[in-house]
Amino acid sequence: MSGWTGLMPMETFEPPGVESFDLPPLIPGLPWFDKYMLMAVVSVVLILAFWLSMARKTALVPTKGQFVGEAAYSFVRNTLGRDMIGHDFKKYLPFLIAIFSFVLVNNLWGIFPLTLLPTASHVGWAYGLAGLVWILYNGIGIRKFGPIGYLKHVTIPPGVPTWMYPLIIPLEFLSNILVRPMTLSLRLFANMFAGHLLVLVFVLGGEYLLLHSEPVINKVAGVASLIFSMAIFGLEIFVQILQAYIFTVLTAQYISSATAEEH
Repeated sequence: MSGWTGLMPMETFEPPGVESFDLPPLIPGLPWFDKYMLMAVVSVVLILAFWLSMARKTALVPTKGQFVGEAAYSFVRNTLGRDMIGHDFKKYLPFLIAIFSFVLVNNLWGIFPLTLLPTASHVGWAYGLAGLVWILYNGIGIRKFGPIGYLKHVTIPPGVPTWMYPLIIPLEFLSNILVRPMTLSLRLFANMFAGHLLVLVFVLGGEYLLLHSEPVINKVAGVASLIFSMAIFGLEIFVQILQAYIFTVLTAQYISSATAEEH
């Protein structure tokens, strides 16, 4: 793009876009081992270290670290497990803790200086997490009701008259089997991608206006853009935590609906 558009010449400024999220491999010859994979591996190590450390610290008067661990465990156990699934929640609690911890840490990579990139901002990771949840809750339902029984369970709501089956069954199958993993993944990906892209736009645009343009008004706009990027950055922290919560809530809800006697 050439010429002047408003305050600055655009031929020397390349705005961030989808290509900004396509990262090269960290090790030549291993195209799958990129920054996203490294962050995911490090997150698993950190999560395991945290929960193993919390499991060993059983002092009667908890330390600050133990208090954080117990608060996190109680939150997932009571709010995301017991309240959403019911009396059988304990068997699914390890998975809920693992998925909440993994999504939270990988979202929060977007706030650290050496990473500044949420793992789920690449759609493949969001698809993978949603696919794992999809396999789990459908597998639980099939194990409980059998293949045919589970198919009836998720496609025929109780109390629906027989004459409505041709309309209801395809809609319920589409909603419960096909749409759920798509919405679960795209909700997480879209929030992480859009938030990071917005921060990039304001940071890179502000840096260009401030350092690489001559008019004073451009420099003022650059300072304002950088300041505003900090506000967006703060909002992103809230969104990253919220999306980890929402992802785990929906996971628990899907498990509950797959195992409930009636839905």
